[in-house]
Amino acid sequence: MPNGVAGFFIIEYSPQHKRHNILEVNMAQKTTERKILVGISGGISVYKMCTVVRLLKKSGARVRVVMTRSATQFVTPLTFSTLSQEEVSVSLWPGDAHSSTDLGVKHIDLGLWADAMVIAPATANTISKIAYGMADDILTSTVLALRCPLIIAPAMDVDMYLNSATQKNLSALRERGYFILPPDEGELASGLVGPGRLPEPEKIVSFVEEVLKKIPRDLTEKKILITAGPTYEPIDPVRFIGNRSSGKMGFALANAAALRGAEVTLIAGPVSLQTPKNVNRINVETAEEMKRAVLSHSKKADAVIMAAAIADYTPAHPAAQKIKKSGEAQKGLTLEMKETTDILKELGAQHNGALLVGFALETNNEIKNAMEKLRSKNLDYIVLNSTRNEGAAFGSDTNIVTIIGKNGAKEKLPKMPKFDVATEILHRISKKLAAKSKKTAR
Repeated sequence: MPNGVAGFFIIEYSPQHKRHNILEVNMAQKTTERKILVGISGGISVYKMCTVVRLLKKSGARVRVVMTRSATQFVTPLTFSTLSQEEVSVSLWPGDAHSSTDLGVKHIDLGLWADAMVIAPATANTISKIAYGMADDILTSTVLALRCPLIIAPAMDVDMYLNSATQKNLSALRERGYFILPPDEGELASGLVGPGRLPEPEKIVSFVEEVLKKIPRDLTEKKILITAGPTYEPIDPVRFIGNRSSGKMGFALANAAALRGAEVTLIAGPVSLQTPKNVNRINVETAEEMKRAVLSHSKKADAVIMAAAIADYTPAHPAAQKIKKSGEAQKGLTLEMKETTDILKELGAQHNGALLVGFALETNNEIKNAMEKLRSKNLDYIVLNSTRNEGAAFGSDTNIVTIIGKNGAKEKLPKMPKFDVATEILHRISKKLAAKSKKTAR
């Protein structure tokens, strides 16, 4: 296209003759075939993606590639078409001589087709566009249409990577539930040394496989209700009593459950986290609002996971107007408190058939207190963590928990990211629900 001429073009490369080689024989022997969508944006490390595509194919995956126009300046679409033995999409628009005659809505079709998508190298520009929901090319449009896990591998010069804008965008994408593969450190194309190198192909493929292992589609058609965050109990229209819960554990559970195919309802207290994709979020503020929402939505749930830190007490007589200081004569403020409804205990007493999972944050006698909560509230599992464990503090991205079953079996997990803790909890819920379905079918 001549300089100064605006617009996009489409290139769809489809090899007419497939070679029957050892790779194809190996692929034919696979009973299941993962579908991996590879998104490539323009960076010097695009050449590494040739090996990534080859390794994914060798592992038995079916691979399709989408490229930004700038990526084609480094490696041609024909190269990736040859390696993937599939069409390579470079634009949203039909019209090129190599285009398929039945394109459909390309980005929608790709978003529905994939079991996972990996974007590598992900440039600062592409990361920014994804963070802000832009859809001005085939790659970013496909991201918005995805129904599968998205893996992003940033690669750029060190100062671009460490720039606060890039780091803010990456944080936003993590909150949204996307998986970020951090760049390697080393010498960069500019000659500078630091973080920004695209990891080696084997590391990228290993990361993709690790994500897929964490997210089996074993909760399809299951309804999961999850609570997250704190509650705020009003003292007056300005002040409240609350706690330090960030909501990160509950949001990680919601994201992991949705990725496993569940229909997820997330009832969230006042937190600033972004809603994970394909999750129905209901915002509440007080323990009373949380109670009404939970009791309403738990009736059709297959499992209820109460990860929220709901207040045990609330002011008995919140003031209608802001409480003012009245000078030296007033030496303090006395509040009369009343207990809030124990939502989890009420759910356990109803016995409506839903699997019940509670959380226990303890400061002493951890196991004893958690076991008592498990028994008294008729739970199937309780997840115990302690404020004394380093790496399990409020607002942390990691957690250290012990999962205790109804039969008293205990399993202490090592420190791990909260998403990984969520997958461990959901593994147990999935097995329990599957056993329950099998028993009902008899």
